[in-house]
Amino acid sequence: MASSLDKLFGQAEALRALQVHAARLLRIEAELRSCLPAHLADTCHVANLRGEELVIHADSGAAAAKLRQAVPSLILRLAERGTLIQDIKVRVKPVEYGPPPPAPPVRSVSADARQAMDALADSLPSDSPVAAALRRLVRRAG
Repeated sequence: MASSLDKLFGQAEALRALQVHAARLLRIEAELRSCLPAHLADTCHVANLRGEELVIHADSGAAAAKLRQAVPSLILRLAERGTLIQDIKVRVKPVEYGPPPPAPPVRSVSADARQAMDALADSLPSDSPVAAALRRLVRRAG
């Protein structure tokens, strides 16, 4: 146990640096969203910041093309807001679409089963965790 804590505390500086970087990326993403039209802001996401190069992922090729056209003005707008960026790289990272997950099956407990579980719960000691679980199941089932 002590070695695990020592290892964690040894990495505290690295974790702190990661937290600072993540917070900066979130701040830049908020600034970026305010600089872009709504249709682009919803399809572009800040991926990373390497030095003074910002990497942005676009959901589609069309969004990436529009974003690439806006790079010079984005760099100026971000600079006005205090974020100095020399270059913006735009990468296409499409959203993975798939069929919606199936609806969970509808399960029910018959009235006879609820009565039997209620009777079993009554036959157990009142402080029994099994009795409490059975009563909770009966209550939720009907």
